[in-house]
Amino acid sequence: MLTHRNLVANVSQSRTTISLGDDDRVLAVLPFFHIYGMTVLLNFALRQRAALVTLPKFDLTEFLRVISEHRTSWVFIAPPIAVALAKHPLVDQYDMSAVKVIFSGAAPLDGALASAVAKRLGCIVAQGYGMTETSPVTHAIPYDRDDINRSSVGLLLANTEARLLDPEDRSEIEVPAAGVSAPGELLIRGPQVMKGYLNRPDATAEMLDDDGWLHTGDVATVTSDGIFQIVDRLKELIKYKGYQVAPAVLEAVLLEHPAIADAAVIGAPDEDGQEVPKAFIVVQQGETLDADAVMAYVASHVAPHEKVRQVEFVDAIPKSSSGKILRKDLRAR
Repeated sequence: MLTHRNLVANVSQSRTTISLGDDDRVLAVLPFFHIYGMTVLLNFALRQRAALVTLPKFDLTEFLRVISEHRTSWVFIAPPIAVALAKHPLVDQYDMSAVKVIFSGAAPLDGALASAVAKRLGCIVAQGYGMTETSPVTHAIPYDRDDINRSSVGLLLANTEARLLDPEDRSEIEVPAAGVSAPGELLIRGPQVMKGYLNRPDATAEMLDDDGWLHTGDVATVTSDGIFQIVDRLKELIKYKGYQVAPAVLEAVLLEHPAIADAAVIGAPDEDGQEVPKAFIVVQQGETLDADAVMAYVASHVAPHEKVRQVEFVDAIPKSSSGKILRKDLRAR
């Protein structure tokens, strides 16, 4: 349940960080029924008096044509679109010079992928973080802060508080005096936090504590400068021989391989019934790749316990309309 105050507050909060102006043209490809599309594109863009150019669905050719012909300066995307912008040969056939900012949300965007898009299009690539339950924005990278790591989700929005709790003992993780904190579950408090779940007091009590802190279920770190990075979903962490392995970390490594067009990682049982990292791979058109090569590539970039132990090649990675990987569909295979 998001109140009118929640939604208006989040639009106001976003204005301090997402520098969209009345001379900008915004491409809206994300659905308005999704909170990202409704708040950040529809409500926020209209509040800033920006022009809004809408697309009924994502189709790469149409997406690129509209950017080129309508000269859109801000393009809000989800990470799967970033993969296409970084790797697909079709991008070179269109004039993308009007694009000033590519802003990603809905799922973690890897820094190397962000840099690849920025270099190819000659624009700024930033990202933010939020949830439906927070209207949705809680963090964002200000587009003029080129000193902030692009793998991060940036700074807290105005009037937003955050805490990190140890996933094991639920103790508070302090902001470090220097460097980066240990990972912990991210908790959020602010005027954008939902009233609760409709007719679900039990679910509301699990998510919102008595002090108004919303337990996101996402694992994050924070630097001494207040810059947050999302590690992964608490429920999606793979437990391999007592170690916690984050699928998003392995997916970021895989997407840097020039022969891999898309990838997803889940925990899957091995022959002994133990959970191991399994990668689903979409191979770039015209390239060849086998499972051993994929596993060797990942092994050369990660710690021993993070190695991919199983590989399956697929035609496409299943994703929601907002761009999130549908891991439950992959587990169902």
